[in-house]
Amino acid sequence: MNVVFATTCKGRVQHLAQTLPRNIADNPNARFVVLDYNDPGELRKYLLDLNHDHGFVRNGRLIVYEYRDGGPFRMAHAKNMAHRCAMLEGGDILVNVDADNYAGRGFDEWLVRQFQGSSDIFAWPRMVKEGEGRLPKGISGRIGVSRTSFLLAGGYDEKYTTHSPDDKDFDARLRRLGIDRREIPPHFLQAILHNDKMRFKDYPHALTAAVGEESAISPDATVVNGGNIGCGKVWRNFGPEPIEIKPLPCRIFGIGLHKTGTTSLHHAFQILGFKSAHWQTAPWAKTVWREATQNGKSAALEKFYCACDLPIALVYQQLDRAYPGSKFVLTVRDEWSWLTSVRKHWMPEFNQFRYLWDEDVFTHRLHNMLYGRKDFYPTTMLERYRRHNAEVIEYFKGREQDLLVMDMEKGRHGWRELCGFLGLTVPNEPYPHMLKTK
Repeated sequence: MNVVFATTCKGRVQHLAQTLPRNIADNPNARFVVLDYNDPGELRKYLLDLNHDHGFVRNGRLIVYEYRDGGPFRMAHAKNMAHRCAMLEGGDILVNVDADNYAGRGFDEWLVRQFQGSSDIFAWPRMVKEGEGRLPKGISGRIGVSRTSFLLAGGYDEKYTTHSPDDKDFDARLRRLGIDRREIPPHFLQAILHNDKMRFKDYPHALTAAVGEESAISPDATVVNGGNIGCGKVWRNFGPEPIEIKPLPCRIFGIGLHKTGTTSLHHAFQILGFKSAHWQTAPWAKTVWREATQNGKSAALEKFYCACDLPIALVYQQLDRAYPGSKFVLTVRDEWSWLTSVRKHWMPEFNQFRYLWDEDVFTHRLHNMLYGRKDFYPTTMLERYRRHNAEVIEYFKGREQDLLVMDMEKGRHGWRELCGFLGLTVPNEPYPHMLKTK
């Protein structure tokens, strides 16, 4: 489990010069990403000298990224960009550490222990300790989160451009997604004391504005940014060639009908490292359908980055509107082999869970919504299959970059198509083929 600390810096080299060498020494099992975010020049020289003296860049402990758009320091964008860079470096646990923060000895090992066995947690500092007073000022931005949870939430909300409650908002959205908080022990939470003049240097108007008010936090937001998370050009380790940090899918939905290779697609998503859902239970499916049709979005579905199988195929238009920037995968196959597979799905001798359909009313209701009936009837089902595929293609006309049609019968399906569509590296293992019908 790789821990990567992410630090953004502009005009704070005097603080970073005190904290960075000590943090590297105190956390030997972690790597450190420092994002030079439009620093006027002192930071680059310091980092070059630091590498010359200690070889931190050469030995891979420190990775320097530079962002040069010439604009002001945008708080949430800078943090998101640093976290995206940490993901490029293979980070499983991404930790925001401000330039004036001391991480503490062994903080990397503590994080690994917390995250072992579950990515559905995040680490945070509780500012007020009951009976012990407040923790030091300047450490409220310390948040450790898994790559999975960072993607689920969409990172820090980039509507926050100045000194603002971006960290409190991130904390609240993670909890709404069902991700549990783990309190960071106080001995890991130390910072260099300094006045607000330096803290607000890039946005002096914030000295008098109520930007820190928790009332600025949306009371019900969960997923933000629509996939535009920390985007822009960066330069790695003082190299000459830029790296383009591009938008990520807000969510990835498989919208092929059942028996079109949705189980295989679900396992492919998991191999790629995504948290994926595939017909958890009938009550879960009912909740997703009800939330999507009544509210336009689904809290139950938001807990996953990818989802496929019913009822996703029935609510793809609602999901497209609710989660802009998402990608959609339409799995199709030869219609006669599909019909054979569906027929077997309806037969108790082939489907060991067929009896559950009669015990759960929603399963039959779902089939009624899809086919207009709950029993197997080939003509009706084949017509509906053709119509669904045609409707999806028509809906995404002119937006071909958002839709991948994977033909599961013609030998074209697999990693090359899926990873090419998502902009990912092909895994070093075969594409999964689950529940194939002979």
